[in-house]
Amino acid sequence: MDLNHVRQRGAGAVTKPKKAAPAKAARAGSSPQNSTGVKRSAPDAARLLRAPTRSGDPFQARESSNYDEPVPSREMILETLNAQGVPVSNAELEKLLGITDSEREGFERRLGAMQRDGQIMRNRRDAICVVTKLDLITGKVQGHPDGFGFLIRDDAGPDMFLGPHEMHKILHGDRVAAREIGLDRRGRPEAKIVEVLEHVNHRLVGRLRNEQGVLFVVPENRRISQELLVPPGNELNAKPGQVVVAEIITQPARHAQPVARVVEILGNYADPGMEIEIALRKHDLPYEFPPAVEKACARFSGKVTLEDMAGREDVRKLPLVTIDGETARDFDDAVYCEPRGKGFRLLVAIADVSHYVDHGDALDREALNRGNSVYFPRRVIPMLPEVLSNGLCSLNPQVDRLCMVCDMNIDAHGDVTEYRFYPSVMWSHARFTYTVVAEILKDPQGAAAAQHRALVPQLTNLSKLYQVLAKSRAKRGAIDFETIETQMIFDAQGKIERIVPVERNDAHRIIEECMLAANVCASDILRKNEHAALYRVHQGPTPERLLGLREFLKGFGLELGGGEAPRAHDYAKVLERVKGRPDAQLLQTAMLRSLRQAVYSPDNLGHFGLAYESYTHFTSPIRRYPDLLIHRAIKAVIRHKRYEPGNWQELGMQCSLTERRADEATRDVEAWLKCYYMRDRVGDVFDGTISSAVAFGIFVALDGVYVEGLVHVSDLGSDYFHFDAAKHQLVGERTAKRYRLGDRVRVRVVRVDIESSKIDFVLEESGGAGFAGKPTKARHK
Repeated sequence: MDLNHVRQRGAGAVTKPKKAAPAKAARAGSSPQNSTGVKRSAPDAARLLRAPTRSGDPFQARESSNYDEPVPSREMILETLNAQGVPVSNAELEKLLGITDSEREGFERRLGAMQRDGQIMRNRRDAICVVTKLDLITGKVQGHPDGFGFLIRDDAGPDMFLGPHEMHKILHGDRVAAREIGLDRRGRPEAKIVEVLEHVNHRLVGRLRNEQGVLFVVPENRRISQELLVPPGNELNAKPGQVVVAEIITQPARHAQPVARVVEILGNYADPGMEIEIALRKHDLPYEFPPAVEKACARFSGKVTLEDMAGREDVRKLPLVTIDGETARDFDDAVYCEPRGKGFRLLVAIADVSHYVDHGDALDREALNRGNSVYFPRRVIPMLPEVLSNGLCSLNPQVDRLCMVCDMNIDAHGDVTEYRFYPSVMWSHARFTYTVVAEILKDPQGAAAAQHRALVPQLTNLSKLYQVLAKSRAKRGAIDFETIETQMIFDAQGKIERIVPVERNDAHRIIEECMLAANVCASDILRKNEHAALYRVHQGPTPERLLGLREFLKGFGLELGGGEAPRAHDYAKVLERVKGRPDAQLLQTAMLRSLRQAVYSPDNLGHFGLAYESYTHFTSPIRRYPDLLIHRAIKAVIRHKRYEPGNWQELGMQCSLTERRADEATRDVEAWLKCYYMRDRVGDVFDGTISSAVAFGIFVALDGVYVEGLVHVSDLGSDYFHFDAAKHQLVGERTAKRYRLGDRVRVRVVRVDIESSKIDFVLEESGGAGFAGKPTKARHK
């Protein structure tokens, strides 16, 4: 749940062709010919006469506005195909739609895009068919490490099982058209692939292997279970065991494995930083800026000019400060607070990225492609080049910077009574860290406060405002889950020395509440002015999850209010009731997992967790593309204009996708580093807590180490254990022994597999609650 915070296909990706010549008229008296050159029958000719004409394209105006020489819209093409009632050849469709020679390239691009999107497909005679007429189901393939997979349907229907035989034809991520063939042995709908619509894997990262003289690459992405054969002479002198990037020469087929050639050698598996290099390529993260972006950066001087400042309000005399973590390098936001009557005036100044990155330019296109910055341990893949992200846009101390200000009046109850947005120029009076601010607030007469004596009143005002906003948050009923964030401390070789918890202090909470207030105002100004936007949407639980949660809570004598549509305050009430209980962590985890993932969408569905009816992201345009869009939209509203970046729905999907991609990549890197950290701890015994119960075992989080591993179901004891999803537990068939989420156990580390990033535990007989969590060396018998 989000409490703090595709390559796009156009309508066919049509290029701008040359001016079209008039379509050649059919020879008078000639009979229409079909794709095989045979003369059409009279009914076929009559059917041709009934086909829609280009002039009847209902979306002609849209196509004309997008392209100099528009080709028929997707809707027109589908209408024409449907009117024929049978599959149609390329030549026949071009004739029906009056496609000229100069339009042919753009038309072929549109057909290709429609085929990738599953709207049309070609039969064995290469004729074009409408997929919906074939009773086929289109979607994306999701592979499983064990060789089978699922079809994730475009129509949001239930996922369909794909057996190993079907998965042999394709790779994880490919788009296919399939037909339902019944149910598998577990009662799930099963599908058979009819057509591969798009192969999406062209380069894969993996390890080169050699078995009996045969070279092959084992992909790092475990969802791709097929190995890539590497023909002799295509290994680029890579040695077996090395990590390489392989380019697929031949995609998999019914009776053939994929074939590839090595195009890049990354190095050995344990090389420093290799885990990040693998993640970048595995998740297809853009990590190098293209030449057009580098060229665009050359125009920036590194300083704010008088021309840049023109027309802006000057707030440089206000003691705005930034408050961030110790390792932060890009500073999006600065804050200032002063008393006003019985309330406060709060300024949240945000880096004005939109001044430097214009809609549609090279920087903007690359920022959209990346979607967000990606923060790995010890390395950042920025959304914007460093000259902007750490330089001209970053609100560095004691330099002039351009910003967008949200200037708010907040009353004694924590309600924003008035706000105003305006472009400004600012001068950060200090770069604070959370630790220093917390120390100053704790001891206003101490050493830290003495170093910043002039700014102590400003920090005190921020602290007082936070107390008011915190009460407003509690009254609103926002959910406040207590989670433990960790930080990895590295040695000189770049490997984990230890993992420590990150303590959240009042300085963190001050900034969080200030940013929330500004984000709500950003959402409000766009909503009131009926301007399109990307909202940060977080919906409540699905009916199925809600039912499961209620059944689970009932077993603990708890009840979730709100009926069929609970609100955030209903969750907050339960969390308040269980605070301090031994099973509080168990109950909190179950509640957290009942909620949906937050996404970006132009549809304002509110933010469930924060208890806001309308919410968007405005405060981090250096590292999040949605925030940059919001800045442009707010500027348009201020100027009484409209900002139209394109299809807002597609933009929301792209930004949500890149956010998930970044999360998955960072999880992979952290899992690898933790495995490397634990490789010398095999045999050690730890105390821990069950963090998850699944059908194949229990995951245990180790005390004081913040590492998770699996106790396989077969190692739980002399019994058959069955998974109870509703109660998050495994129960022994004979003994009724339960292993439940939140239970305390003692485990021994028995296996660490760096390649698969897996850590395996077994239970120690003396496990129980209340252990100190320090590792002990097990005696080998």
